[in-house]
Amino acid sequence: MIRWAALAAAFLAFFAPALAQGFADPADFADSPLNSRERQFTDDGRLIVDLELVFAVDVSASIDEMEALQQRRGHVEALADPDIVSSIRAGAHGRIAVLYLEWADADFQRVVAPWTIIETEADALAFAALLSQADFVSGRRTAIGAAIGNAVSLIDSNPYHGVRRIIDLSGDGPQNAGPSLPEARDAAAASGVTVNGISMQSDRQHPFRPPVNIDVSRYFEEHVIVGPRSFVMPSQAHQDFVEALRRKLIIEIAGLFPVELTDKG
Repeated sequence: MIRWAALAAAFLAFFAPALAQGFADPADFADSPLNSRERQFTDDGRLIVDLELVFAVDVSASIDEMEALQQRRGHVEALADPDIVSSIRAGAHGRIAVLYLEWADADFQRVVAPWTIIETEADALAFAALLSQADFVSGRRTAIGAAIGNAVSLIDSNPYHGVRRIIDLSGDGPQNAGPSLPEARDAAAASGVTVNGISMQSDRQHPFRPPVNIDVSRYFEEHVIVGPRSFVMPSQAHQDFVEALRRKLIIEIAGLFPVELTDKG
């Protein structure tokens, strides 16, 4: 097994230019009021945002350490993309709330980066910095229903009021453990939460990890996503995860139909 320490070193080396620009310390970005819009609150004191978004990221046994790094890298690069920040600023309230959750077994639900408001480039870089610095812990089984249920609870219990509420779930295989996936989807729909997916399909097989022999994109379409405008963004190899995530985030942040972006390239 490739050791996480070696992979983390490779990760940091890959991002050396970004880290040199202040990516290493999230506190560097703490108080940046530039381009922020006046904040509005609900009667019960919750901050109104354009979007509440949970990144729910699969770290089960079918995801090896390098693939997990690529998912982290995808979120780091996507959040630092100027198009993403521009999409956030263009919203009615000019801000979104995000949380990064890694999941595997039913009892393996780990918040890597807590709820954070993103309304400026500095906010996005600070959140990305948390991801780049966090350690990695792998789970075993694939409990998609538990991931959705936990993400809905995290949305329902936070101090924000989103115009839209989305779980952005990435994974490379079907549910094989945990509570009922159909019931979790129904509960998400009842709470007004949309579940979108990034399906990761790869021909690469690891000799010590279980193979995935299904069409993951179709499985996500039929069994995982739910809600108005829900969609699956396929990633045919882990290497193109970054671009798939970037395109997906623009769709979600701007509230587009997927075809509105994919037709434009």
